[in-house]
Amino acid sequence: MQPYFLPYIGYWKLMYRVSTFVVYDDIEFTKKGWINRNRYLHDGRDDIFSIPVKKDSDYLYVVERQLAGTFATEKQKLVRKLESAYRKAPFFDEGMAILKSCLECDDCNLFTFIYHSIQKIKTALKIDTELVISSKLKIDRETKGQDRVIAICKALAATDYINPVGGTALYNKQSFSDEGINLHFQCVTPLKYRQFNHNFIPNLSIIDVLMFLGVDGTRPLLGEMTLV
Repeated sequence: MQPYFLPYIGYWKLMYRVSTFVVYDDIEFTKKGWINRNRYLHDGRDDIFSIPVKKDSDYLYVVERQLAGTFATEKQKLVRKLESAYRKAPFFDEGMAILKSCLECDDCNLFTFIYHSIQKIKTALKIDTELVISSKLKIDRETKGQDRVIAICKALAATDYINPVGGTALYNKQSFSDEGINLHFQCVTPLKYRQFNHNFIPNLSIIDVLMFLGVDGTRPLLGEMTLV
């Protein structure tokens, strides 16, 4: 999976289900993707929060990108923004403590910063899955798409690979089977919980779930998924 900043609960459900979770660092940074931004609840609607990235070539890998020089200031703005949005949430203190731990990284490298936040959420949710950084694996860096996924699986001696259900159009089960790998797709069980008195907005950042359900209310949800 790509390194996302505080991604929605489906990311953590996938991590919880597998024994090894590979995080890409050697892929191109996508400007309008979710690597450095996510959604939160703001006055009954969804809004975007983000971490600023230094301007650079669009062809650099995530691990080659740096946080903007304004990040120290922007980080405090992000804290205040989420404090204001969730101040009356039932697990506000717990959620803010986890958020702040994710932001406590002095490294300005984009991948290092996001990987730090992934580790912090993983620890908070008590997920014991092994994390592996893709560039540490001995595979041909020129391989792309499905071939690269298969190469990663083989490098890890994996017998099964799970991908979000959106990958059904990208990956072919027979191609994986020919390499001795069972391909599965993750179907996340629909989740709904009370977000103050507003209409429910799904798939917000994991921070939203933690603010309203806390760690103890979130952990039981991690196993709620099916494979096809």
